[in-house]
Amino acid sequence: MSEHPLRELAVLFLRLGTTAFGGPAAHIAMMEEEVVRRRQWMTRQEFLDLLGATNLIPGPNSTEMAIHIGYRRGGWPGLLIAGACFIVPAAVLVGCLAWAYVRFGRLPQASAVLYGVKPAVLAVVAHAMWRLGRAAVRSVPLGVVGAAALALAIGGLGELVILGFAGTLTGLAGWWRSGGRRSRIAVLVLACIGLASVAGEFLPRTLFPGSAPAITPTAIFLYFARIGSVLYGSGYVLLAFLQTDLVTHWHWLTARQLLDAVAAGQVTPGPLFTTATFVGYILAGPRGAACGTLGIFLPAFLFCAASGPLVPLIRRSPAAGAFLDGVNVASLALMAGVIRELARAAVTDPATMAVAAASTLILFRYRMNSGWLVLAGAAIGLLLRWRTL
Repeated sequence: MSEHPLRELAVLFLRLGTTAFGGPAAHIAMMEEEVVRRRQWMTRQEFLDLLGATNLIPGPNSTEMAIHIGYRRGGWPGLLIAGACFIVPAAVLVGCLAWAYVRFGRLPQASAVLYGVKPAVLAVVAHAMWRLGRAAVRSVPLGVVGAAALALAIGGLGELVILGFAGTLTGLAGWWRSGGRRSRIAVLVLACIGLASVAGEFLPRTLFPGSAPAITPTAIFLYFARIGSVLYGSGYVLLAFLQTDLVTHWHWLTARQLLDAVAAGQVTPGPLFTTATFVGYILAGPRGAACGTLGIFLPAFLFCAASGPLVPLIRRSPAAGAFLDGVNVASLALMAGVIRELARAAVTDPATMAVAAASTLILFRYRMNSGWLVLAGAAIGLLLRWRTL
């Protein structure tokens, strides 16, 4: 191990937090490139195990991957440094957008940047899927489970249900192959996924009071901490929660303000959950932004601290390791579903098709750093759409 692992973690995740556009799938793809292929901090299988673990707990997946990587590389200090360095640049950028929004009443024009970034991100995610897929799909049965998970995801089934189905199926097969030996770890994993399924399905409906509390930094922190503790899925699931609670029930925001908050999270690099930073700023200024950010990300640190040390133990158990194999292929199936949706939004005309094709060729043949590729996409978008600025 390097003599300065904490410094390396800080530099890497500050850079990713500043340049990683495109949502969780793209962030995870960039992390895999950096920590597996370029730096060789872990094997591709170890990375897949961490990816599976992040999908089993609520919260923002890409942030949790950063936290897990930090723990594996630098222990408990690394856990805090990697997570914080990935979050802070995005939160600062979103906070600046929120200040401009409050001051001038609109968001700066960012559609030109996204026009070029989206097709480049599509290539980055596809390239990572290819690399991770070769490590995850090690047998025909795992390939069949992954295909079934993809079909269920396209059919609209919930993410946690898909992960539980795939993991239970492969876990039972692993238990059978091991001669039916009892495994406390396997039982613990299955019990946890069952409890998480119940929590993810029912707790969001009961956690929030019907009447609106007063808008204070403390109330903002508590609200987003509750959201971060139970939310599975993408930033669009977060939008559904905020629409129901903050717009419809509590009237803290207008529908337009909420859409602008989500847009701010999308057009900036780093985690999409920095939408909470924007909302907090609108409601209570800089203190509200800080409380919203801390609230929605704090549970991720706690969940990763609790689950991270268990991942190597899970891999040592035949049944629990097989369960994790199923979760891993299902996680990749969910990423493949994201590629499908991203392609619809990104490739809209011949220019974006050309950017996507060129980005794919560069990644597969020349292995260009994905961060530079995304920045090049942003520059192309600005060049092609400069008249709209």
